[in-house]
Amino acid sequence: MTIDWNHFTPLAALGGGVLIGIAAAMFVLLNGRIAGISGVLGGLLRLVAGDVAWRVAFVLGLIGAPLAYAVFAAVPEPRIDAGYGALVLAGLLVGAGTRYGAGCTSGHGVCGLSRLSPRSLVATAAFMGAGFVTVFVIRHLLGI
Repeated sequence: MTIDWNHFTPLAALGGGVLIGIAAAMFVLLNGRIAGISGVLGGLLRLVAGDVAWRVAFVLGLIGAPLAYAVFAAVPEPRIDAGYGALVLAGLLVGAGTRYGAGCTSGHGVCGLSRLSPRSLVATAAFMGAGFVTVFVIRHLLGI
């Protein structure tokens, strides 16, 4: 495996991580809510009066931010090296894992760890461990 040094952007990645951390901290401090995407979207599936507007605004922000970025810069073309079947299966597995793990990677990894949640620490360790094992199996054992 080699690193594509032309696309290695540690400062941009660090900046993005800092912005995500600041946004998550502001969200919990100003609204008392956790910015986990699965929880935000899940709340839209079971509507509660007075709890819909901020969720819709959050989701519109997720959709609108890349659109606003596209106004000022070229959007990189996505490259997905998988078929539709693999993508559907991956989506279903992520959805099941999110439900089983009581939250998604953003909720546990960004928000839960910052709150020193033991459950989020275990969940994040499980996410990372599963990712390490998957990459090892796919790249080194299967040679894909």
